Amino acid sequence: MAKKLKFTPAGNSPFFVTLRERVDAYFTEQALSPYANRSMWGKACFFLGGYIGLYALIISNQFSTPAMLGMSLLLGIFAACIGFNVSHDAVHGAFSSRPWVNRLLGNSFYLLGASPYVWKITHNVVHHTYTNIPGHDEDIEVAPGLVRLNPDDPKYPWHRYQHIYTIPLYAFASLSWVFRKDFVKFFKSKIGQHKNAVHSRGEYVNLFVGKTLYYLAFLVVPCLVLDLTVWQVLAGFVLMHLTEGLVLGLVFQLAHVVEGTEFPMPDDSGMMSESWAIHQLHTTANFAPDSSLAAFICGGLNRQIEHHLFPKVCHIHYPAITVIVKDTAREFGLPYLENRSFASALYSHYRMLQHFGQQ
Repeated sequence: MAKKLKFTPAGNSPFFVTLRERVDAYFTEQALSPYANRSMWGKACFFLGGYIGLYALIISNQFSTPAMLGMSLLLGIFAACIGFNVSHDAVHGAFSSRPWVNRLLGNSFYLLGASPYVWKITHNVVHHTYTNIPGHDEDIEVAPGLVRLNPDDPKYPWHRYQHIYTIPLYAFASLSWVFRKDFVKFFKSKIGQHKNAVHSRGEYVNLFVGKTLYYLAFLVVPCLVLDLTVWQVLAGFVLMHLTEGLVLGLVFQLAHVVEGTEFPMPDDSGMMSESWAIHQLHTTANFAPDSSLAAFICGGLNRQIEHHLFPKVCHIHYPAITVIVKDTAREFGLPYLENRSFASALYSHYRMLQHFGQQ
């Protein structure tokens, strides 16, 4: 049975105190804000503009069916990139010092057919607090019973083949998010061990109105204005979400389920053996840290260590503070996990799927 968790007090280890002082000193000495700069606003405009532009081109009904399918595929990629680069930072409060700006940009999650409110609970509160802890972090419970992503999950005979079928299965993550996941999470009394029973009336309205508007925009309107059959519209919609789901699924899994990451459990009293910050170093990994393309597309999620330690710092600053985090971790004899490329991280994830399937 899952227990109420407590981390070892941070005061027992000077690591995070030292690290925060050094990161704060960097922003002070460089006279920089930890929030979005011009480059960050440029990225946001690029992905939001590209998404709106692609949708408008499709709805214009001026293109052939194959061309519209191609644009649907691109629309899925842009949707994932909005999630990485705009919604994610904004919901963490890292985009702007003005809360209303973060709320406005956080609502870009609705463009993905997702609820920013549910995301804030499942990601900001649960995942960031209880990273990789079985029974608490539901991000390591992908298709329970079908996919085994941690050593505490029950093992079934078909898991020996999960390294073959799991990665293609990630493509369905976005469709599940749009039609199922948000509703399931919203109405669960607990997410992990986080009590989730009480929501305001406004959040009920936001959930159902947001979903309805999305279904209207991407299913009803195309059927009304395009010279396509219902099945062709559905094919474009599914292709968009399969692309979006694969991109989303891979980026998030390559940060926590790769070789070297741990899945620690509390002791009998519910106490974790490390402080929260050191726990993040044991359970999180970066990938492709030197790739400008990965940084541009993934919105800093290829540098998950920095993100987990400093979620309220805009990801545009992660490359600069990476040196500080890495050097401080090594100074205190702590792990700093990274895969040098996307391909090596993907292979490491594949090997972890094999490991948990054959364990």
